[in-house]
Amino acid sequence: MTPPRADTAVARKKPAATPAVAHMQAEDAAAASFAALTHKLDYLEDAEIKRVREAYKFADEAHLGQFRASGEPYITHPIAVAGLCADWKLDVQAIMAALMHDAMEDCGITKTELIERFGAPTADLVDGLTKLDKLQFSTREESQAESFRKMLLAMARDVRVILIKLADRLHNMRTMGAMAANKRTRIARETLEIYAPIAHRLGLNQTYRELQELSFQYLKPWRHRALAKAIRAARGNRRDLVDRIQHDVERAFKEARLVVEVYGREKTLYSIYHKMREKHLTFAQVSDIFGFRVVVSSLPECYLALGVLHQLYKPVPGRFKDYIAIPKANGYQSLHTTLVSPLGTAVEFQIRTELMHAVAEKGIAAHWLYKASESGLSHASAHEAQRLGTMWLQSLLDIQDETRDAAEFLEHVKIDLFPDAVYVFTPKSKILALPRGATPVDFAYAIHSDVGDHCVAAKVNGEPVALRTELRSGDVIEVITAPSSRPNPAWLNFVRTGRARSKIRHYLKNMEAEESLELGEKLLAQALRAEGLTLPTGDELGQDGGSPEDAALWQTLIRWSGNRTRRELMIDIGLGKKIATIVAKRLAQMMTDTGARPDALTLTMGRYAHDDNAPAQGVVTIDGSEGATVQLATCCRPIPGDGIVGYLGRGEGLVVHTGECGVGKRLFERDSERWITVEWAEELHRPFETAVMVLVKNGKGVLAQVAQAVSQAEADITHIDMGDEKAGAIAELRLLLSVRDRLHLADVLRTLKRSQAVLRASRVKP
Repeated sequence: MTPPRADTAVARKKPAATPAVAHMQAEDAAAASFAALTHKLDYLEDAEIKRVREAYKFADEAHLGQFRASGEPYITHPIAVAGLCADWKLDVQAIMAALMHDAMEDCGITKTELIERFGAPTADLVDGLTKLDKLQFSTREESQAESFRKMLLAMARDVRVILIKLADRLHNMRTMGAMAANKRTRIARETLEIYAPIAHRLGLNQTYRELQELSFQYLKPWRHRALAKAIRAARGNRRDLVDRIQHDVERAFKEARLVVEVYGREKTLYSIYHKMREKHLTFAQVSDIFGFRVVVSSLPECYLALGVLHQLYKPVPGRFKDYIAIPKANGYQSLHTTLVSPLGTAVEFQIRTELMHAVAEKGIAAHWLYKASESGLSHASAHEAQRLGTMWLQSLLDIQDETRDAAEFLEHVKIDLFPDAVYVFTPKSKILALPRGATPVDFAYAIHSDVGDHCVAAKVNGEPVALRTELRSGDVIEVITAPSSRPNPAWLNFVRTGRARSKIRHYLKNMEAEESLELGEKLLAQALRAEGLTLPTGDELGQDGGSPEDAALWQTLIRWSGNRTRRELMIDIGLGKKIATIVAKRLAQMMTDTGARPDALTLTMGRYAHDDNAPAQGVVTIDGSEGATVQLATCCRPIPGDGIVGYLGRGEGLVVHTGECGVGKRLFERDSERWITVEWAEELHRPFETAVMVLVKNGKGVLAQVAQAVSQAEADITHIDMGDEKAGAIAELRLLLSVRDRLHLADVLRTLKRSQAVLRASRVKP
């Protein structure tokens, strides 16, 4: 079960008052708070304010007798959360949900009750905010992950859920002083890892900064105090400089006849601490502690203001960013420039319009802010923030489609909460924002999942690049696809977006299931032929041409195996979770009980092993077209021409070893019933990798000579390892070579030995 939250209701009695007096005091405090809330609701109509009052009364009755850890009546918390939502000008349903957001969780109120009294939309919002404490989970982490998943999916359907949740978390963080230290630390870390990045992703910069600052205060109290003291000292030392810069800037704008508002701003303690850690700086080396914000009336004036500032002070080269032409992923727009002040220190300026400023501070909430306002300003920026936020929320639903495990879902979401982004272009000049470190594969999946699935190569700025290349802002990306191409498991090592990662995993799971199904059917049919019987047709539902008798057989077999369906049983056999021989013997017994008799012709047709040590499961042929369910062991790397054996690993599918592999022999001694006979097919579909050790005389061009010899023998080098030791007169190279079979390998080794640089060349044996 999840431990109590920061705002969990705590029932307490006031020691100095009777219950009646305590109730009156609680009512007075709550009434005073609600009166303050109603002042913020002047943008709502009278009928809507009446509905908010009803929700307040309902919540007040539900939380009666409950107190927060600080001793305040519990109802003060929902009122404060509703007040924060009112600052964002959220609609009446959101304000009502904010007032009742803990009613279902802490007071046993049902969703049906809320629907009857306040309507389905409000009840859905409250339900989306309610954690899953009623369910049993094996660990707190599992419970927490499932709660986050529920909240994030509710938020993807209705963004007001996360706005209320962020307001709830912000008020909890502001009033967390009365809690136990270990709870404070846990909640602060959760806020820093999840809630603050979500606020940033949705463009709520004011909330983002405050959540970071409060988390820092509770996680690193000593560092927070030390930095606060250093800032106070720096503020006193630099006050004259800040005043002088502000005076110079205001005078320059006045002379240019440009009406602006200039604000001095200070970096937050957390951002200073983060910068010191990231760049290994001392406090004295952090130059941009203070900065200025210039707010103008219209978009063209942003660029005029930039010109005025660049005439006043010299700009620092490479420190100008135009987030107006290319907005950030969360809708943020501003011009950023760093100038050299009269005393030689760097000072950052941000230039934006009033509407850009509102979107910068309120992000996706600016949609409601400007919908509610009568200002007559253009809604374009607010709607852009809403659009970008909605795109990210839609990606959460896409990830959920492929990911049913809550912890994996949360991992994908955390990946997507990168505050930094790179801005890249499609060949048709459409801008895409991706996390820093993203690759062409991330770009392909951002375009469409089909583009990602069939991606084979990429070009960046017209030049071919490897698929693991990190993209940079301004790059133009072109993805090359092929209908036959499929996602590569190795992509999971370098993709950075949660969308790409979840799509690749989903595809690989499906591919593995289909291949395991095919292998399982093949193994069971062969094992049953060894008993002189053929596999019953159809499935447990009597479909695919099966008779009722066959359906009954499958149902009995599935119950015996503990699986839910015939498909699931076959996949388990293909993955090695169940042994085909044992299942076949059970099925043969059941078929014999129903009157079936072994057939001599079937026994003759069944190609099964004659080796006394190996179970009679038939022969599986290896031709190179097998997928994830058949693996060639990396300890011995078998190639056509080698004697081979197959091991059905538990959940790994079929692993093929050479007959003389020591690892394989040890597995056979421990688990002999899992071994099956395998052989190479006569027609092979691809080359195979094997390891070769080459001893060379170290010198100029040695590697080129080795590569030339391998190429001359019509083989490919797929990997070279020279070890960590510093090369002396003699060097050892370990090569992975792609060859057709043993004869081809022998030809490659002969060609290598003829090279003057090579002293010895041999295949690596386990």
